[in-house]
Amino acid sequence: MSTLTVRPVAGHIGADIDGVDLSRPLAAEDVAAVRQALHRHKVVFFRGQDLDHAAQIAFARQFGELTYAHPHDDAPPADHPEIFTVDPRRFEERYGKGFQEEYRKRRYSYVDGWHTDVTAAVNPPAGSVLRAETVPAVGGDTQWTNLVAAYQGLSAPVRAFVDTLRAEHRYGGGQQVAGDSEYGRRINDNLLVAVHPVVRVHPETGERALFVNPVFTSHVVDVTAVESRRILDLLYAEITRPEYTVRLRWEAGHVAFWDNRVTAHLAPLDLDHLDVERRLHRVTLIGDVPVGPDGQRSELVAGRPFTADHRVAVAS
Repeated sequence: MSTLTVRPVAGHIGADIDGVDLSRPLAAEDVAAVRQALHRHKVVFFRGQDLDHAAQIAFARQFGELTYAHPHDDAPPADHPEIFTVDPRRFEERYGKGFQEEYRKRRYSYVDGWHTDVTAAVNPPAGSVLRAETVPAVGGDTQWTNLVAAYQGLSAPVRAFVDTLRAEHRYGGGQQVAGDSEYGRRINDNLLVAVHPVVRVHPETGERALFVNPVFTSHVVDVTAVESRRILDLLYAEITRPEYTVRLRWEAGHVAFWDNRVTAHLAPLDLDHLDVERRLHRVTLIGDVPVGPDGQRSELVAGRPFTADHRVAVAS
């Protein structure tokens, strides 16, 4: 009999799942229980797991096919092209010491770090599985927010209004990415741009969720620049309300699994001044093309759908 248990950890989002070993194939009833918990709680946490790259990939594949590591990563771990390693030191080795400063300059407020993974693609990942390998003793927490709750928190007239809107998503969001840096060249040579509904309908639960985020959303289409900024400011304030969020204090072996269609998350902002090591590994599930309340699907503007068959252009 299954020993899996689900325990909510916050009022609107997040649950701990215990009594399951992710290094082994799950029973069909446990896969169904995890999927049900994910739909209800949006992000679930497994603590104290013992996984390597292969085991993480095998666990995630029980919930769907996996994408390539990342649209800009040309060097995932050998024999594991699905793994994207989150490590600031690795990013500095790739893009140079100025990478963090360039990224920081494009931020204008706290909310700018909130994002939903790879929404610049016409089919953003359906879900993400993140595993902690090395984490600092202090700092480095990740937060998630429930975009269904954020939508439901709007008044009925505002919900009816945003149901009709569409927005462009691109790498760099509304900020121009300089093409004279290694980071800028990598983005511009592997451009991904899509127009998504501002509200998407979850393909399995039918729930409506806000689908904009400060990292990738450049503007609302068919309105003025000023109107776009005001609309997005309103929605960003809503999706980052503390009551819709949950926060994870990482330890080595912790695994977070979130539904990328109805959540945004915030990477830590409290480590830049500390000489610490933080390394996590992520895989993402191939996603569907978002659909709005009116049934209209997202549109590809540049690039191609994000799948396992992905090639990264690298400037010589």
